[in-house]
Amino acid sequence: MSEGSTVGKTEADAVGKLNEDLTSSLSAVVVGLEGVVEELLIALLCEGHALLVGVPGLAKTLLIRSIGQLLELDYSRIQFTPDLMPSDITGTEVITQNEDGQRVFSFLSGPVFTNLLLADEINRTPPKTQAALMEAMEENQVTSGGKLYPLEGPFLVFATQNPIEQEGTYPLPAGQLDRFMFNIKLDYPSFSDEESIARLTTSVRKTELHPLVTREEVLRMQSWVRKMHVSEEVMKHALEFARRSRPKDDRAPSFVTEWLAWGVGPRAAQALIMGAKARALLLGRVTPSKEDVNALVLPVFRHRLIPNFQAEADGVTSDELANRLLAEVGGVGPYSEKPQASRWSSLIKKVFAG
Repeated sequence: MSEGSTVGKTEADAVGKLNEDLTSSLSAVVVGLEGVVEELLIALLCEGHALLVGVPGLAKTLLIRSIGQLLELDYSRIQFTPDLMPSDITGTEVITQNEDGQRVFSFLSGPVFTNLLLADEINRTPPKTQAALMEAMEENQVTSGGKLYPLEGPFLVFATQNPIEQEGTYPLPAGQLDRFMFNIKLDYPSFSDEESIARLTTSVRKTELHPLVTREEVLRMQSWVRKMHVSEEVMKHALEFARRSRPKDDRAPSFVTEWLAWGVGPRAAQALIMGAKARALLLGRVTPSKEDVNALVLPVFRHRLIPNFQAEADGVTSDELANRLLAEVGGVGPYSEKPQASRWSSLIKKVFAG
C-alpha cells in the first residue's frame, strides 16, 4: 500500500485476524472482558489513552500487561500514591562523571519511557504529580532541564480508578480527563464467568503468552487507521453527537439544556471518528459506518459530559445523558429508563413549593 492511499481489504483482514487471535489468547488468562478488550484495542490502534474504572479484583492490571506481551510492547506500571513526585514518573537530572572525569548532569529516564504505561489508581496522587503525565500524553515527549526527550511510539497510558473509595483521592480535572480517549467501565462478572475465574486462578495451570505481532507492525496498523476513508454521512453523524451535547447549541435537546452544564469539546468528535475507523478495521472492514460511531458514544462521552446541579439533585448520571443522546441522535430507539428523582431533589421541590 503506497503512502497516502486508502486501506484495502488485505490490511483490514490482517487486523481482523489479529483481533481474533488476540481475543482468543487473552481468553486463557482473563474471563468475561470481551467488550473491554475491544475498546482497549480500538484506543491502541488510534494512539489514544484510556481510563478504566472498576472495583478491585477485575483483572485490570493483568489484562493490560497481557496485551503488552501479545503485542510485543514494553510495559511499565506506576502505583500512584499521595507521596509520588513528578520526577518519579518522568525521570530526573542526576550528576554523573564523564570519560574525562568531569561531573556533568545526565537525564535518568523514568517509567514513562515505555510503550504501554499502566497508571494504577491515578486519582490517588496530587494534581501536581498527575500533571506530570499531561505533556507525555499530549505531545509524546518529556521536558527536563530545558531539554526535550521524545517518547518512542507507540506510547499509551491506560489508567485505572477505583470507584468505591473516595477518601484520600484527587479527582482528575476536566482538562486532564479530556486527554483520555475512552472512559471504560468494568462491572462485576456474571455467575458463569466468575466460576471460570475461580477455577482458573485457584489451579496450578499457567498460561504462557507469546507475541502475535511486533512493535513495528503495531505502528503500521496505527498508520492504517489514519489512512482509512470516512464518508461525509458518518463524519456528520459523529459531529452531530458533539454539537447537540452542548446546552447553548440551538439544536440541543431539552434534557441537555436542563441537565448539562457543559457538553463535550472537539476532542470527543475526533475520538468518535478515529474510534469508528479503528473498530471497522478490527472487524475486517475498510470503512466505518454509523453503527461504529454509535458503539463508542458511551466510552467517549461519559467522562466529558458535565452534569449541572439539577442533574445531580435528580440523580441523573453522565451515562444516562449519553444514552439519551444515543437515542436522540443515533436513531437506536427511544431511551426507556426514566431517572428517579432523589430524596434531596424531592425535598428541594417541596421547600420551594411552599
